[in-house]
Amino acid sequence: MTERLDDVMIGEVLAPVSAEETRRREERVRSKFWRTAKRAARQIPFMDEVVAAYYCALDAETPTRARGILLASLAYFVLPTDFIPDFLVAFGFTDDLAVLTAAITAIRPHIKDHHRQAAKRALDDNNR
Repeated sequence: MTERLDDVMIGEVLAPVSAEETRRREERVRSKFWRTAKRAARQIPFMDEVVAAYYCALDAETPTRARGILLASLAYFVLPTDFIPDFLVAFGFTDDLAVLTAAITAIRPHIKDHHRQAAKRALDDNNR
């Protein structure tokens, strides 16, 4: 993955890291995902796939490489001060969109029906 997002290489964001860094990313994603997802819901047209990717990333049966790619992209997503800060209205999540799109495209076969069903339930519960 060498797609450029101005000065940031998407491949750098999604590159393999140590097991310790993967663990830190998982903790960050678990603690901040839903708060960020609620703020971004109107700006990300494929939020259902992002939530399914979240469930896939936390699934112990997902292959390590796919989990790592997803956790990297989701950790980037939950960081409020990434390349384009998320608080900038209409622009804040554009870099996140690029990273999430690349990650989800790369691991799409690993997002299973049960991940998508869990995402649908979670999104339905949040919209009530």
